[in-house]
Amino acid sequence: MEYTPEEYSRFYIIQALFKLMHEYEWEKIGVTDIARKAGVGRATFYRYFKRKEDVLIYYFDHNAKGFLYAQHFYPRCKEDYIHVALDALTLLREQKEPFKLIRKARLEYIYLDYLNRCFTEKFERDVSGLGKYAPYLYAGMLFNVSMAWLDEDCEGSAQALAETIVNAIYFESAG
Repeated sequence: MEYTPEEYSRFYIIQALFKLMHEYEWEKIGVTDIARKAGVGRATFYRYFKRKEDVLIYYFDHNAKGFLYAQHFYPRCKEDYIHVALDALTLLREQKEPFKLIRKARLEYIYLDYLNRCFTEKFERDVSGLGKYAPYLYAGMLFNVSMAWLDEDCEGSAQALAETIVNAIYFESAG
């Protein structure tokens, strides 16, 4: 797959931000620091991002697009939903170091806001009849479970955790 110069610039900016977050407190990291570490100019940073929080949102978007691209089916039964939850947890495990840095900087609210937005958009587009607060229930559960699992260094069975998540929200009618 061929990447555009813009995609490379964004990637370098994301990587630079996480490297700096590993070394410094969030408040001490400036746009100039990020641009210098990424090997780009400040103008390039501002071409793609208005503020450093936007870099994190782009990081979430980038991973979400990859996640959605990997989903080759529309979930139709409980086992399908478990598979989707397992894929989400697997991605979190693979990306746990950046998430730990986000948590350490106390920026997890950006992740929660991102989940709220994504679930709200998904429910408006694809789900009806569950009420206007349902997307927040799903987003909040995923956020809290993922942060608790991250605090445990993503130890334990992702499969068992995926089953727990789906069992909490998936009800099959009897008979």
